Amino acid sequence: MSREDRFAGAPLPVPDLPRDISGGEWDTGHVQGIAVDGDRRYVYYSFTTVLVKTDIHGNLIGSVSGLTGHLGCISFNYEDGKVYGSIEYKHDAIGQGIMKRTGRALAEEDAFYIAIFDVDRITSVGLDAEKDGIMTAVYLPDVVSDFSAPGAAGARHRYACSGIDGTGFGPDFGAPAGSPHMLHVAYGIYGDNGREDNDHQVILRFDQRRFAALARPLNQDSPHHSGVRADRKYFLYTGNTNWGVQNLEYDSWLDAWVLAVYRGSKPGFRNPPMFIADRRAAPVMRELRGLGGEVGETLELLPLGVQDEENCLWGCDWPKGSTGMASLGGGYWYFSFDGRYKRENPDGTSTRINTCHVKLVRFTGKAPELFETVEE
Repeated sequence: MSREDRFAGAPLPVPDLPRDISGGEWDTGHVQGIAVDGDRRYVYYSFTTVLVKTDIHGNLIGSVSGLTGHLGCISFNYEDGKVYGSIEYKHDAIGQGIMKRTGRALAEEDAFYIAIFDVDRITSVGLDAEKDGIMTAVYLPDVVSDFSAPGAAGARHRYACSGIDGTGFGPDFGAPAGSPHMLHVAYGIYGDNGREDNDHQVILRFDQRRFAALARPLNQDSPHHSGVRADRKYFLYTGNTNWGVQNLEYDSWLDAWVLAVYRGSKPGFRNPPMFIADRRAAPVMRELRGLGGEVGETLELLPLGVQDEENCLWGCDWPKGSTGMASLGGGYWYFSFDGRYKRENPDGTSTRINTCHVKLVRFTGKAPELFETVEE
C-alpha cells in the first residue's frame, strides 16, 4: 500500500472544541508537555516543576507543586484516569538549573521515574506532590543503568542517554489491531556532534498495568527503588537531536507514533523537528549504526514529510510539539504554543513568566509541515 493510499481521505469534521486554551502564567520552568482528558474535558500542563489542571476552556482547577525533579512529557491514561509523566532527578545542567530555581538540593544519586498523578484529587492551587498524597512514582532501572554506563568509544552515558522525556500510551509496534495500549517512554539524548553513538532515539515499552503494585509515594530527598525493567527496548535511527524525544504521542488516525524533538545540529543530517514512526511495522533486529556492532530491535519511519535522501530518513517541519502535543483522533490534535516574558517587579527585579496556549491543529499530509492550525 502506498503512503498516498494509506492516508487518503480528509479528517473528520472539525470537532466542537476550543481553538485556543490558555494554561495560565507560571514563574516555574517552561511548559514541557500537555495531556488531555477528552471525556471529562480537562487539560493538564507540565511546567517543569508544577503540574497544572484546567478545564477545556482554560479555567484553572488546581496545581501540584513541590517537585524538585524535571517533570517532562505527560500523558493521560484512560484506563485508570490518571496522568503519567517522566520525572528526572539528576545533576547535569538541567538538574543544576532546577536546584538554582527551587533552592532545594537534590539527593546525591541520579534517579528516573514515571510519576503517576491522581488527578481527581487536584481541586485547588498549590497542592504538594509529596505531602498531599497526589503523586506516586515507579523507578526505571534501565534508564539509570544507561545514564550511568559508559557509551561507545569511552564516551559518557550509554547511547548518550540524558534520562527520559517523551511518554505516551498506545499499541505496541507491530502488534495486531486492537491490542492493548502500553506505556512507551523515550530517552533524552545528549546532542553531542562529536560522537557517533547518539543517532538513535531509544524507546522503552512497559505494561503499565504492573505499575499499581510497584508505585510508591516519593520522598525526593531519599529516592526509592521500587520499579521494573522495560519489556522491550527499541531503536529508531533519526540522526542526533538536542535532548532526544521531548514529546511522544500515539495517533490512531495515522496508526503511528509521533516524536517531537529539538532540532539536531549534526552536519550531514537534515535535522527536522518531528519524526513519525510506523506503528504497524514490526521491530527488526539489526546492527545499530555507531554502536560498535551492537544489535537491537529497530523501528521504521513513515515516508511522510520531507526525505533526507543522503541518510534515507523522513521527517516533517511542523515546528510545534516539543513542548506538548495530544492526539484527539480523526486527524485533529492539540499542540502547545509556548511563550515567555519578563515581568518587572516593584523592587526593580524581574521574573521570567512562562505561558502555554493549547491550539487546535489538524493533520493535512502536505509536506513539509504536514499540520496546520485550525482557524475557522
